[in-house]
Amino acid sequence: MEKAESWLGDTLGYRFNDRLLLRQALTHRSADGPSNERLEFLGDAVLDFVVSEILYRALPDSDEGDLSRQRASLVNDTSLAGLATEIGLGRHLVLGSGEQKSGGHRRESILADALEALFGAVFLDSGIRSASTMIERVFGERLQEFPDASELRDPKTRLQEWLQGRGLPLPEYELVKVSGKAHRQRFEVRCSAGEHGDQSSGEGSSRRNAEQDAARRMLERLGGSGRP
Repeated sequence: MEKAESWLGDTLGYRFNDRLLLRQALTHRSADGPSNERLEFLGDAVLDFVVSEILYRALPDSDEGDLSRQRASLVNDTSLAGLATEIGLGRHLVLGSGEQKSGGHRRESILADALEALFGAVFLDSGIRSASTMIERVFGERLQEFPDASELRDPKTRLQEWLQGRGLPLPEYELVKVSGKAHRQRFEVRCSAGEHGDQSSGEGSSRRNAEQDAARRMLERLGGSGRP
């Protein structure tokens, strides 16, 4: 853990009073010893609270829906995994041999969970103020500059609005294929839309994600961003 402690101090300016909390935060369930799952549960709540407060103060004219979309864009697995990669968190994860061989230190879900677990561990170690400071350091400018609320609507919503604005029928989604094992399935969906019956295909780990991907591709076909 000495390397991890040094990394944390140099990168984020924090040193644990209870070193065991740091080890637990970095330990995946595939490895021996207490895993970071409980800390991830706590860190998820801490992160939501801190980001919600920042958004509430920074965007006084935004309604609940816009604030929720802003928060979701910041704390989703893809965003968190990207942040974890930027700060080099993956190099310090404690993984079982199977996860090590399969590149678990680069897996999005593992990185996102470990980052939330780290926030939870800091909260337990020294309170909400320290956790908030670390979250602000990790996110950096992402918690200072926010995209326009209209850019955060999901692709299916934007596609529907684009079509309705032109008096065109709503899009239709068709499940084309489901592949992979039960715990790691891939879905393929076809979207049909537009006055000429244009089609696009999308893939994802769930039908909903595949539909969103297909809608995004359809927006690109019909009009770039899909905005009128």
